[in-house]
Amino acid sequence: MPVIEVADLVKEFSRPKQQEGAFAGIRTLLTREQTVKRAVDGVNFTVQRGEMVGYLGPNGAGKSTTIKMLTGILVPTSGTVTVAGTTPWRDRSRNARRIGVVFGQRSQLWWDLPLRDSLWLISRLYDVPQARFREKQRQFSEVLDLGPFLDTPVRQLSLGQRMRGDLAAAMLYDPDILYLDEPTVGLDVIAKERIRTFVGELNRTSGTTVILTTHDLDDVEELCDRIILIDHGKVAYDGAVDELKTRYAPHRELVVQTDGLESVEGAEVVRREGGKVWLRFDPVRTPPADLVAAVLAQHRVTDLSIVEPELESVIHRIYADRG
Repeated sequence: MPVIEVADLVKEFSRPKQQEGAFAGIRTLLTREQTVKRAVDGVNFTVQRGEMVGYLGPNGAGKSTTIKMLTGILVPTSGTVTVAGTTPWRDRSRNARRIGVVFGQRSQLWWDLPLRDSLWLISRLYDVPQARFREKQRQFSEVLDLGPFLDTPVRQLSLGQRMRGDLAAAMLYDPDILYLDEPTVGLDVIAKERIRTFVGELNRTSGTTVILTTHDLDDVEELCDRIILIDHGKVAYDGAVDELKTRYAPHRELVVQTDGLESVEGAEVVRREGGKVWLRFDPVRTPPADLVAAVLAQHRVTDLSIVEPELESVIHRIYADRG
């Protein structure tokens, strides 16, 4: 059975219709006319236990609204959501014990307490046995390198340190599902890598299901095998990362360092720079091994590499085509 099931999910937000003319502000405040914004529009998907899914889309596409309904923060206008056998907004307590949540712009830690005390308080809230808490704290301190700032008040932590603390807090009670909403926003390269390594190891060793929303597509390429694209509240794509690239960016490039290469059958020269040549080809029509063999048979090559399309450029192309 899927651990998450979403069917015909809709969320609408209403606000007073903006009035114009004299005393527009007061008239807007008193009007009964409403403007309805549909943030999520008939979304359907399922997630199997242990999957790592990237839930992606531009700003305003409906990503965070969906996550808030999955966590029980928001109640949908219509449709159904089942998370680990529960309806999140109807059984908030049971749902909360099965999920961990990290919002990049918000923290569940106590601002004026040392990180160590925040983690202890969360362990008490979720009835984590003391022996288990000590083991978890030791494990997370080692993997996330929490030791140097465990006794530092949360308000004094850097963004990267706070995010690592939030991850530890979210996983203290061994939830089945982890929701990550922009977990690496604003972080430096080292902090990002620590978080990616932690999440990947957590999924491999504990089978934790991970739903990741992010604008950093390096996170997705490193962690996720499947992505769900949402645009204007609707699912635009649901499938494997490699399949998305094949469908929307079927060509690859062979970059060759050589002299005198003018052309080769099955590929198009798209760029030259010094002794380096970029050959564009379709791997379905021209297998990479055959292309490399043809180039090596005719030219002296000092270096070559095959360049895959970047996920970021593929997704930008999809959204540009959709307008």
